[in-house]
Amino acid sequence: MDWTSAQLRSLVELTRRGTITAVAETLGYTPGGVSQQIAALEKSTGMQLLRRVGRRVELTDAGATLALHAERILTTEAEAVEALERTRNEVSGTLRIGLFATAAAEILPPALQQVRARHPGVTVRSRDMDVDEVYDAVAGGAVDLALGLDYPDVPIPRDPSLRVTELYRERFSLAVPAGAMPGRRRISLADTRDRGWILPSVGSYYGRAVLTACRRAGFEPQVLHEVTDTAATLALVEAGVGVSVVTDLMLRLRPSRIDVLDLQEVMERHIVVVFRSFAEHRPTVAALVDVLRASAGQLPPGAVKG
Repeated sequence: MDWTSAQLRSLVELTRRGTITAVAETLGYTPGGVSQQIAALEKSTGMQLLRRVGRRVELTDAGATLALHAERILTTEAEAVEALERTRNEVSGTLRIGLFATAAAEILPPALQQVRARHPGVTVRSRDMDVDEVYDAVAGGAVDLALGLDYPDVPIPRDPSLRVTELYRERFSLAVPAGAMPGRRRISLADTRDRGWILPSVGSYYGRAVLTACRRAGFEPQVLHEVTDTAATLALVEAGVGVSVVTDLMLRLRPSRIDVLDLQEVMERHIVVVFRSFAEHRPTVAALVDVLRASAGQLPPGAVKG
């Protein structure tokens, strides 16, 4: 059979995501590009791999069978890349890393500077993605490693095929409109029960983590604005339309005229690096993880090294 890794990866991701559009977003293709990959795979195998069901597609029996073997093929290919890297006398190669907005702005740039200085033979290609998607992206081989978030109140399900290493531990504070609570420097979540909130969807790990903390404090937050983007959230707080929780790294994304109050409750998020377990000793992966760990020593005030 004459197929490519890109074609096999598109098929595997389709089993995870369920739609051509979702696969395209994960792999950084256009939906048309994913369809072409699958069409080329069908031509190579001489079999129908997908069928349309309304607006969705589903795998045929042949597609499901090939997807199962494709995952094994891609894993073997990744293990071969790792083995070849170990035969070199220097650390060199290309890494694909997935990251979310805070990581793209505050964490990756200094790490890349260190990688260039220590390992000039390493090329890093990065992709911005939804933070809740990075674990599946690593597991499916769409990226080699990723920076992600984990919340103690709503931990990310652990996949035994993945290694999750903590880099940063940040404590949340409460962002309120400037002057909204004069004289206050510390507050309980319960004191916000009568105020409007700005939060991501409760379908996200972040939204669920905040909701869990508020319920533990004895109230249901009044979500007036459902917003995912951190900069937009800070702008809305600055405009006086609600309150939200923030960390120091989040505050650095957009300088804002707001008041930040310490929370009596302990709410944290952990910034982690995720990679496949078998890649732990891959020289390029190990080098980038070491750099990310080292950069944890240069944290903004209020963050705790993992």
